[in-house]
Amino acid sequence: MTMTIREIGWRGIFRAVVGVAVLAALSMPAGAAPKAKAKAAAPAQPAQVRQIEILHYLPRTRAKALQNLVERFNAQSKSHQVVFVERDWRTGDIPHMLILDGDNEEAFLAGKPRFKPLSAVMKEAGVALQTLRPPAMMTRTPVGANGQLRALPAGLNTPVLYFNRDALRQAGINPDTVRFTTWGDLQKALARLAEKGSSCPYAVVEPGRVMVENLSAWHNAPVAATKGKRQQYVFNSLLQVKHIALMASWHRARLLHIFPDRAEAELRFASGECALLVAPSDSWVDFRQQDGIDVGVTRLPYYDDFSGAPQNTLADGASLWVAGGKKAAEYKGVAAFIKFWLQPDNQIAWQRETGYLPLNRAGILASESALLGDDLENIRVAVGQLTNKSTTGNSFAHPVVGSKKARLILDEELSGVWANGKAAKAALDNAVLRISSETR
Repeated sequence: MTMTIREIGWRGIFRAVVGVAVLAALSMPAGAAPKAKAKAAAPAQPAQVRQIEILHYLPRTRAKALQNLVERFNAQSKSHQVVFVERDWRTGDIPHMLILDGDNEEAFLAGKPRFKPLSAVMKEAGVALQTLRPPAMMTRTPVGANGQLRALPAGLNTPVLYFNRDALRQAGINPDTVRFTTWGDLQKALARLAEKGSSCPYAVVEPGRVMVENLSAWHNAPVAATKGKRQQYVFNSLLQVKHIALMASWHRARLLHIFPDRAEAELRFASGECALLVAPSDSWVDFRQQDGIDVGVTRLPYYDDFSGAPQNTLADGASLWVAGGKKAAEYKGVAAFIKFWLQPDNQIAWQRETGYLPLNRAGILASESALLGDDLENIRVAVGQLTNKSTTGNSFAHPVVGSKKARLILDEELSGVWANGKAAKAALDNAVLRISSETR
């Protein structure tokens, strides 16, 4: 009888793989005994240990996971050691590896190429690169025009919906049976929470990313369209205007709260003040470490009257880039570290400690294992959104609309809506004009 991976369990598979490796080693023929008068071999010279530098801008909790990974790699590597550096990558030699996001990544990619494509690094080192195929799990930057990986998407996330189980219970809502499938479902729950005295029923982190980028992809609606020889932004269409107008009405009714930054919004949720929150999927790790909060996670709602929804959401976040102009022996060390990172046990540890998305098929299989309980529930929800349907020409990550500058413009324009100073259509129209002129 054939058993499924879920029935066997990831640990069972891992033990089986290890067992095969051990049996293979034991079955190797023993070497011939040396002749009695053979000259003794010269003592082996210690191999030169090369240092491979890595620079990152990860938050403190995620940096700890990277440190753990590096320590495990260094403990088993005899030829290369990964060392952390804190200098500005613009000063002196660029470190061998850089984990960058946002402004830092955009600055690194500006001008002449400073990186060596990861696919080339691994190929030249003779190491297979077993990562997920683009674009389903990829952000907009690590994938080249030829579909090859330019960088390792090591810190990806996608927006998901978190809910405080205790807050729902206090409002008479069963957190085990409630469904937030549609925006109408969510509105009913928020009204109930407000009626029972919740001061912050719902909050959203990164409104532009959630309410424009991911809303559009989730409903297979374009954010840009080519008309003639020019590309025009069209995220001020009926779907986006309808949604921002609904969010504005929720904000006026005190159902929705918008806070200045991610940190404050997540703190308000973790403290129990806000009952529901849309935030990046890696926030699960932070919420799970908080005492006194029973948190659940589920998919984003959608409009059931919009044909094709739900489609897929978008992944975004930090990527590991490899600097160009290094020695071949150093690139071998980089390749060895990436290979080590992608091993199943390290993938499990990375997902549990950071909340970031899987980097390869082994990581996805690990997240699906029942042996891990709900430790990786955020991964299961996030992957389910990202792969709900195959990406289309409308539901992929746009290189401009998803940029740091474009998101700032979107959030600035939406802030006028939250202040009751702009209508939804006017705010999105102005965002289209500004992004068209300020991001060229």
